[in-house]
Amino acid sequence: MTASAALKDPRRYFEEIGAARTAEAVAPPVCLYLEVTNRCNLLCETCPRTFETLEPPADMSWELFTRIVEQVPNIARVVLHGVGEPMLVPALPRMIRYLKDRGTYVLFNTNGTLLQPKRFGALIETGLDELRVSLDAADRASYLRVRGKDFFDRIVRDVEQFIAYQKATGATTPRVSLWLTGLKETVDQLPAFVRLAAAMGVTEVHLQRLVFDEAGYGMARADLSLFESARSEESASIAEAEALGRSLGVTLDASGATEPGISLRKQDDRAWATCRRPWSLMYFTAHGRALPCCIAPFSVRGYSHYTLGDATQATLREIWNGEAYRDFRAALLSGAPPSPCRNCGLRWSL
Repeated sequence: MTASAALKDPRRYFEEIGAARTAEAVAPPVCLYLEVTNRCNLLCETCPRTFETLEPPADMSWELFTRIVEQVPNIARVVLHGVGEPMLVPALPRMIRYLKDRGTYVLFNTNGTLLQPKRFGALIETGLDELRVSLDAADRASYLRVRGKDFFDRIVRDVEQFIAYQKATGATTPRVSLWLTGLKETVDQLPAFVRLAAAMGVTEVHLQRLVFDEAGYGMARADLSLFESARSEESASIAEAEALGRSLGVTLDASGATEPGISLRKQDDRAWATCRRPWSLMYFTAHGRALPCCIAPFSVRGYSHYTLGDATQATLREIWNGEAYRDFRAALLSGAPPSPCRNCGLRWSL
């Protein structure tokens, strides 16, 4: 199955590679996660970079960016985010255009703080396919508790104006969505969050699972997670939000493209065993470090535990089926998975 076909029918692609999941990948990746920066202008209570230094602050250089992309000429999908805020990167529009010229589907998550009107036209002109705005609250006070800074009203205003600008100019892309992390602190706001999205002109809302490691930090702790412990009140909030979404023309689902209630239920004890990421995508930090997926930075502290290669020192082909990647895949297929994967699907989203 080609990369372009995989983009159109990802489920079929994952079924195909699932049948051939071995320590050595039989096909190149169809998706790249490129952490264009690890810098951020917020101090979110659910993010590891608020509490520890993962790597020295940096933007991915143009040279490293193109070096990686050019080694996968038919890449179907590129996600331009990691643990930082992509819109801090001056070269971001150039990066998007470079990828779109190659026929690649491009998206990134943003905290929305830098989506000012003066940037609307330039962002749309890049050809960006998706713009995911992580708002994480339906009111100003809750936003401040989660995000650490008081930008709620500005983000709501600017996203609303961006949607209006798209309609006025006839732009059909990027597709804009709003994201809310499933905290006990904020899940009761989900109906209000859906209503807010509709008022802003956004027609797509995602409930995203909280991601946390064994120790936990800030609001990313087991006691604040809904996963495996959603109470009847919280389930009622989800059901109310879904019904409200249907009446307002807003689609609500979970980050894994599943129904929100299902995403919060306990899965099989070996849920991590269904993961296809090490056979389908590669994640590179701003410094070129290869990680198994975008969840890994949130799941185990210290990149040294699961670094699979370095794009500044080796080719992607060498990394993709190198010893570290082969060992990682072999462990994932065994009864003793790598530490970042041990509770995946049990505590956070696949």
